[in-house]
Amino acid sequence: MFVLPPPPRYTNGALYNGLPGGVGLLETTNKLEHPTGPDYQLVVGEGTYVLRDDLLLATPPPHPSDAPQPNNNPLATTVSPPTAGTKLSVVVISPRNPPSHALFRSAVAQGTRNNITHSIQEEVSSPKSDAGSAHYYNQLPAFGDQNPALAPVVTKGNKKDQKAKPKNNMVKSNSSYVSRVIPHENMQKRITERSPQGLFAFANVNRAFMWLDLSSETKTDNMAKVLFTKAHVLAHAVNEHTKSIQHLDLALGFNTSDIIWYEPVTQKYARLNKNGVINQSAVAAIAWLPRKENLFVAAHFDGTLVVYDKEKEDAEFVKEESVEADHANGASKVHFHVLKSVQSRNQKTNPVAVWKVSNLKANNLAFSPDGQLLAIVSEDGCLTILDYINEKVLDVFRSYYGALTCVTWSPDGRYVLTGGQDDLISIWSIAERALVARCVGHDSWVTDIKFDTWRCDERNYRFGSVGEDCRLLLWDFSVGMLGRPKNTSVRHRGSVSSHGPGVGGHQRKESSQSIQQVRTASTLATVDSEGDGSRASEVVHAVDSKSSTAILPPVMSKIADKHPLMWVGFEEHCIITSCIDGHVREWDRPKEGSGDNQTTDGSSLDS
Repeated sequence: MFVLPPPPRYTNGALYNGLPGGVGLLETTNKLEHPTGPDYQLVVGEGTYVLRDDLLLATPPPHPSDAPQPNNNPLATTVSPPTAGTKLSVVVISPRNPPSHALFRSAVAQGTRNNITHSIQEEVSSPKSDAGSAHYYNQLPAFGDQNPALAPVVTKGNKKDQKAKPKNNMVKSNSSYVSRVIPHENMQKRITERSPQGLFAFANVNRAFMWLDLSSETKTDNMAKVLFTKAHVLAHAVNEHTKSIQHLDLALGFNTSDIIWYEPVTQKYARLNKNGVINQSAVAAIAWLPRKENLFVAAHFDGTLVVYDKEKEDAEFVKEESVEADHANGASKVHFHVLKSVQSRNQKTNPVAVWKVSNLKANNLAFSPDGQLLAIVSEDGCLTILDYINEKVLDVFRSYYGALTCVTWSPDGRYVLTGGQDDLISIWSIAERALVARCVGHDSWVTDIKFDTWRCDERNYRFGSVGEDCRLLLWDFSVGMLGRPKNTSVRHRGSVSSHGPGVGGHQRKESSQSIQQVRTASTLATVDSEGDGSRASEVVHAVDSKSSTAILPPVMSKIADKHPLMWVGFEEHCIITSCIDGHVREWDRPKEGSGDNQTTDGSSLDS
């Protein structure tokens, strides 16, 4: 009988695993470098950003149970499991408020059955005080407040300020899902001795999930490192509402469709959507609901958004009576299905709510600064603005071509930015319900965009973007730069007003004549949701031509890594980037007074 020969071995005894150079199954450590020179500087109007640290996170070897695949057939039709490049979740326990802390205009909502009336008032609190913001937030409607089944359960013995923790110990876990946990031997000491203004970061590298202290002198040492058996973390997020020096809540989404609620300080965890009992597709993005201790939303690869409660048990999901919003007007069509409403009385188990927003993968999502709206971008090239509290779609915008991959909100909530496979960044005005500018500068797909809240004020904005072209781009724009599109004769543009209906503080003042113009304009497809001639609640916007849209160039473009960049973040003292292969780079901001073109408030004159 013919017997297959054993796989080849190297001199150190390691099995051949198909990796170049005969790399064995060895656990490596993080590496820290400090490259210097003009190639590691970002020259902008306010000064020069200098690369301080280049931290290379150790890529874990394949799990021993993984069969070696030294000769992959490039023509094979089997689809490999999805993976994601290194992305960060950065948290500061006691952050200083950026200058743009109180930019957005607050709204006090009074709801009726068919409409919502808002009154606008300027936020009178100091930018460095949270008292006014807390009062403002408490007056806004919140997700699930109208459903008694979601009211918090008060139990004896629980202190009001005591945070709920998962039940399972990850270090001592016998679960086959978790392969190994490596906590730092002096983790508790490092936590108590560090500054509350220091940077914690959580990063995913294949099947590893790392907890880093970027403010430590020994930042190469992980605070903790978790290795999963065969699962890769695709998305993760920290709950800003519950963070403290003794407690951090993280939600991790995997390519296996599983979700883990992780508390790193005590190394406790709980597993949700186990084996895909609620949704069997991988998790593309995850975010905690604003001002909610227990609720987070996960965007799955099948275009479904699922709201989970971290403390509830899972039950097999059975679609409830679907409240559908399928409307067609010419070639435009809105797909939105409420598979389970937040108002459902069946809230003893997960999920809390389930929405179908696309027939393709939901790539990313972001909540507005006031927590009233949710922006979702998907593989079908759509940006969906969702009033998630009332489970209604407000607007659907389309990319120039291809999928939209990332989304973010301006600090004042007036603009939404998207990046996509068309190599463009698009600036959408929420109040005007229109595309106001396209940003041209990337040579490949845009992977992430963020606003630099430390360089934004009432009229001027700074944001950054990264892409698969390995470039970091910085952009400046002001309200005055975003003029009306050239086709204003057929484009209805509302305005932020102190009267009229609106959502989340963005007022839309419209007359019957302007509504008629919208319905007859060839650039928009609208739906009369009430059937009585009233304003449509859902609008699908057609793609704007290049000739009708302003073009915005970057103020800085630089190759920031040798590998495709996956994430960018802006902190008080630095810009942070990460690449697909685990490089985390920190770029120090210019020292005060180092820029030649700098105003007294720190804003750039180049814009």
